[in-house]
Formats: sequence, C-alpha cells, structure tokens
Amino acid sequence: MSDSVVNLSAGLRSFFLAGFECATQRRSDGTRLDLTAATRHDVNAYQDYAALGAHGISSARDGMRWHLIETAPGVYDFSSVAPMADAARRAGVQVIWDLCHYGYPDGLDIWSPAFPERFGRFAKAAARFLRERSDEVPYYCPVNEMSYWAWAGGDMKLFNPMAKGRGDELKRQLARAWIASVDAVREVDPRARFICAEPLINVFPKSPKPHHVRAAKTYSEAQYAAHDMLIGRLAPELGGSPDKLDIVGCNYYPTNQWVLDGAPLPMGHHNYRPLREMLAEAYQRYERPIFISEAGAENTARPAWLYYVAQEVAAAREAGTPVEGVCLYPILDYPGWENDRPCEVGLFGFADAGGARPVYRPLAEEIARQRPRFEDVASAAPPRLREAS
Repeated sequence: MSDSVVNLSAGLRSFFLAGFECATQRRSDGTRLDLTAATRHDVNAYQDYAALGAHGISSARDGMRWHLIETAPGVYDFSSVAPMADAARRAGVQVIWDLCHYGYPDGLDIWSPAFPERFGRFAKAAARFLRERSDEVPYYCPVNEMSYWAWAGGDMKLFNPMAKGRGDELKRQLARAWIASVDAVREVDPRARFICAEPLINVFPKSPKPHHVRAAKTYSEAQYAAHDMLIGRLAPELGGSPDKLDIVGCNYYPTNQWVLDGAPLPMGHHNYRPLREMLAEAYQRYERPIFISEAGAENTARPAWLYYVAQEVAAAREAGTPVEGVCLYPILDYPGWENDRPCEVGLFGFADAGGARPVYRPLAEEIARQRPRFEDVASAAPPRLREAS
C-alpha cells in the first residue's frame, strides 16, 4: 500500500472474531505477566483455534511475545510462535498478530531511540518468519492500545515503564515504534495489513461549568491522539503519514464511558452516549475500515453486553458506518493481571489436563442469535483501494 491509497475493506474472514489475551507487561511488583502461557493457549493452540469453528469464528487476534523472541539484541527465536502459527493455519483461522502487547525485552530502555529502532527490526523479523510459513496476507497490530499504555504505564505507574506525568511522552514513543514497524514489515511483505486497536471512550463533564466541559472534551479528544500521530496530523516530526493508518480497531467495554474524575456511566444513563454515534465519529474522522477490536464483559453480563454491542453495530451499519466485525475479547477465561483471580470473561473457560475447555453457553447462544444478521459482512476477497487523505 503506497502513501496515496488506503484499503476500503478490512478483509476479515468472519464477522465475529476471537481475541486471545496475550499481555506480557511487568506489573508494579516486577512480575512479568504472560497471559498466553497462563491460559495455556500456547500448548493448546490448535484445540483453541479449532473450537472457534463451531461458533462461526474464523478470524482471531493473538500475540507474539517479544520478550521471549528477541533473546539478545537482534537475535530472534520464533519457537514460541511457530506452533501457534502452524495451528492457526491447520485450523483455517486468520490471525491478527499483536507484536507488542504492553511487554518488551528486559534491558531495553523504552525511552531511548533504541526502542523504536529495535522494535522495527523485530517487526521485520516477524514478517519474514510469517512470510516463510504462509502465503496468506499477514495481519498485525504492532502496538496494542498506545493510549491506554501511555496512561497506565506513563502516568499511573500501573505497569512498565512505571512512570508518572510522562504519558504524552510515552504515547509519542509508542507511535514512533509503530511507524518504524510498519515501514519494516512492508519491506518484507507490502501486502501486510495493520490494525490500530485503541480504546473508544466518552468522558462526561462532572458539572456544566465551562472548565469542566472543556476538560471532559479534551479528555475524550485524547483518544484520537495516537491515530493522529500515525497519519502525521499530530506531531509530524514522528514520521507519520496517511498510509500508516490502515484499519481502525475500537476497543469498547462497559467502563469506557465515565464522569470526569468520577465513576463509570452505566448503560441506560441519560448521559450515556450510544455506541453507534461513537463509531460513526471515528469512521468519519479517518475514513478507514473499522471494527470493534475488543468487546467483552465479566460473569453473567457477557451475553447482555454482546447483545448491546451487536444492536449498536447493526444500527451503525444501517446509518452508513461500515463496521466490519466484533472481536470477543478475551475469548478465554484468564487469571487477573493484579492478583491471578479467575476472570470469567470468555466464551471458553480454563483448559483441563487434555486441553478441553468448557463453553459458557449463554454467550454461545447469544453469538448464535447474532450471527445471521451479519453473515454477509465478512469477506476473504482482496480489499479494494481508494485515495488516502
């Protein structure tokens, strides 16, 4: 894809996607998370991918673990990825590979010029690895949730790099890494597609006072900063250009709307903004293929949340916003980031000794109810192109 064109379609194989939790950050106590291993998805990859077919799912988000792959600067060992990539191919699942899901190799200074440079080299090696194993068009999410990572790791000290007051600086550094990775991957495979998965949020002012209204609007607007850096609209010195933003992924959870400095807005509240409006805003702003890259809830709220998201996506599509999919995230129950508590969020539960996972039937039934209305959306056909802006 050149600087002058963008794809008109995401080219996803199924409307509903599965998202495998693959976070690898170091939390505040120094513990390295590895959710791919913690859920045993690494050893049960084929069974996990194969199980998706019964629910009409043939596309997924998954992750490469950079800290395991780059064993020394510029030295790569893809043995942790190879069985998963092979399993996906055997099961007929199209995978969007996260290259950096909050984690990076020990000893690498995320604030240094070496960070985007090494990430670009890693991305190029990953692209070469996938190109040698398959002729399929590869999909990547280079850096997952730059905005959330900048807040959590750059302002709140929740996980690496454990900083305060450096969120904007971290967001710029992550954008540099993204831009470097896109250029590097395209040197290996110009066909590659890229998902920019960022939180879709709405912040409501805590009072009608002008400074509260301005603060809430500024906070809501910040959700687009990463996208604007990629296309060169913001901080053009980072090297962004229109071709760096390919597919817009919107991560949306029950807590993604809240009162400034206050609590989340519950669905049904008179100030709760319809998801269809938020999706339309994102699409109109960038005019790129768009889909829900993460959507999920915990415990018994799972089917109700999918029902709401599906209703809003259908309404958005009817109004002219061409939303192309919904990724159920995470698709597996997992141990919580902070305390390893069992988080019952998935379509599938924890695996038994043989790799079998129980199915959460209420969610499976809701997926089955929603699938027919979106059957004609997903397509494996090569996407068309149009002029970029």
